[in-house]
Amino acid sequence: MRRPVQALAVASALLVGVSLAAPASAEPPVTLGDLTIEQPVARAMLPGAKVGGGYVTIVNRGQTADRLVSAASPLAGSVQIHSMTMDGGVMQMREMKEGLEIPAGGTLALKPGSYHLMFVNPKAPFKQGDHVKASLTFEKAGTAEVEFLVGPAAGALPGADGKTMDHKSMDHGSMDHGAMNHGTMDHGAMNHQENGQ
Repeated sequence: MRRPVQALAVASALLVGVSLAAPASAEPPVTLGDLTIEQPVARAMLPGAKVGGGYVTIVNRGQTADRLVSAASPLAGSVQIHSMTMDGGVMQMREMKEGLEIPAGGTLALKPGSYHLMFVNPKAPFKQGDHVKASLTFEKAGTAEVEFLVGPAAGALPGADGKTMDHKSMDHGSMDHGAMNHGTMDHGAMNHQENGQ
């Protein structure tokens, strides 16, 4: 009974949304070729949490598109690129195995309530004020080392934009996202899917 109620609470928090007009991230931008990686922030996590959200803005000042193809962190078992959408009041989350395009002259915003990074099986829960090292790998530009500033578990994030995405209220303590088949999992109000299904 606990999980469906908590899943509904997560979906409700996402639907309500919070204005995130907050100060810019303390982390300086990272430049990699034509790409500028700005405002890397992550959510603080509750003890025992198995996943945490990460957000970043990537600006492409080049004449050709590039693609974020993968991410990794020494502080997590894996880092996945996810999308989150609402369909008829049901939150659908899926791993973007093909990555995400950054259009020529355009911007890719990974933000609460939309595309985001999912830090899976962290070595320890992220705490507000911490810095989480991660690498972002791009199809053309290569790999950039980035530090994510950890903001609060809920509410405004430094430099982030969009709706609040609050994974902390979902009971991930007994879940193993690494081995989980997202195609068949249904948290009641959530429908996690693999890319392409």
